[in-house]
Amino acid sequence: LATEIIDTSVLSLAELRESLFRIFMDKTDTAARITIFLQSFGFKYGIPADCDNVVDVRFLPNPFYIDELRYLSGLDQPVKDYIDHMPETEEFLNLQKKFYEFALPLYIREGKARLHIGVGCTGGRHRSVHLAERLAGILSGDLSRVVIDHRDIERDLKDSGSSLML
Repeated sequence: LATEIIDTSVLSLAELRESLFRIFMDKTDTAARITIFLQSFGFKYGIPADCDNVVDVRFLPNPFYIDELRYLSGLDQPVKDYIDHMPETEEFLNLQKKFYEFALPLYIREGKARLHIGVGCTGGRHRSVHLAERLAGILSGDLSRVVIDHRDIERDLKDSGSSLML
């Protein structure tokens, strides 16, 4: 038995989506309305094909060039400390937070249920991993659920000395 009737003969797809959203979305529900798939990656292995947004973090110094950090990853505390010690890191994260505070409600309004954000550095092992983790903490909230994947964290390091790491 129908409790709502929508005349779709004159509605655009966006108007229909908005009507359905108003009818079926519980305004008191704090469950996630958009799933954010955060994926760290190395540019040298290619940008993930289905990213909606790509963030390049190669502007930060590369821990690869610090002997003690080279074979660690962005999940290890010494690498986290190295990256977090740079003032640019906090400024970058604050700018990302402001952008997504603005954009997430608009993505949701447009009916987007999934947002794929790629976070890339040269090899996908240090900077992108740690900053994807930090972004996950920032973006998790009432409007979103975050899933994280570190695509290139386990890539073979044996030939990395022969390639240019910026």
